[in-house]
Amino acid sequence: MPHTQHHDHQRDAHQHQDAAADDYFDLLDLDAEVLHDYWSTALAWVRQEADGIPRARLLDLGAGTGTGAIGLAQRFTEADVVAVDISADSLARVHAKALDLGLAPRVRTVQADLDAGWPDLGAPVDLTWASMSMHHMADPGRVLRDALDATRQGGLIAVAEFSQQLRFLPDDLGFGQPGLEDRLADTLGHAHAEALPTLGSAWAPRLADAGWNVIAERDFPIDLNPPSHPRATRYALAWFARLSHGIDDRLLPDDRAMLAALLDDGSPRFLLHRTDLHIHGIRSITLARRG
Repeated sequence: MPHTQHHDHQRDAHQHQDAAADDYFDLLDLDAEVLHDYWSTALAWVRQEADGIPRARLLDLGAGTGTGAIGLAQRFTEADVVAVDISADSLARVHAKALDLGLAPRVRTVQADLDAGWPDLGAPVDLTWASMSMHHMADPGRVLRDALDATRQGGLIAVAEFSQQLRFLPDDLGFGQPGLEDRLADTLGHAHAEALPTLGSAWAPRLADAGWNVIAERDFPIDLNPPSHPRATRYALAWFARLSHGIDDRLLPDDRAMLAALLDDGSPRFLLHRTDLHIHGIRSITLARRG
């Protein structure tokens, strides 16, 4: 292979990775916007449950673009928040948001690969928020034990995960075979069973095995029918675009064609043209204390 062609392929690969990362960060920001009521209710509940413990140092574990870190800083107005993530680009977004909101003096970012070990965070932690991040860990039990060791006596951890994955579409799309989203969810489930085996599992036993005392579990139903947020269809589009990257090669040809039509901005079946979205699912939070 000519030297210049090799570099062209490297450049294209990096550009593809950068675009995929940007798409994922946009999805996280859209999640915060469209599911604002969920985030507000969930963080308010954690804030209420944290009454009576010191709240000087909070941790957002797997912070993404900072919805949790910023929400914690806004609700715990005297606390410092540490946002930990593997991605420098996502943490740059956290920092930019903190600056815009005047929270930068209280929101610090730490880049760390938690699969490689626990970062040095300095002082003990009073409360850890881990939203949709634990299932990404190669050894979540070890990470939960490390979090316990880093937590002050009596401190809390809140683990938020899907107990029922989000759905967006009606059963009959008006083209193709009905039940596309069911089949996509089934295919995604098989893919996750291989790559993310703890996704959708119960977290109370895992927390207990790591030494935490589980004190509360709460489901937060999401039911937007129709969704009122103006960017709801954009959120659905970002969701299915990311889904397509993960399972497109596992789909039957007819389902692949249906998904492609939903994602094709030149198609009359383009997802942004739909007016029949129903966003629904359940996110659950398990709260535990260090005894």
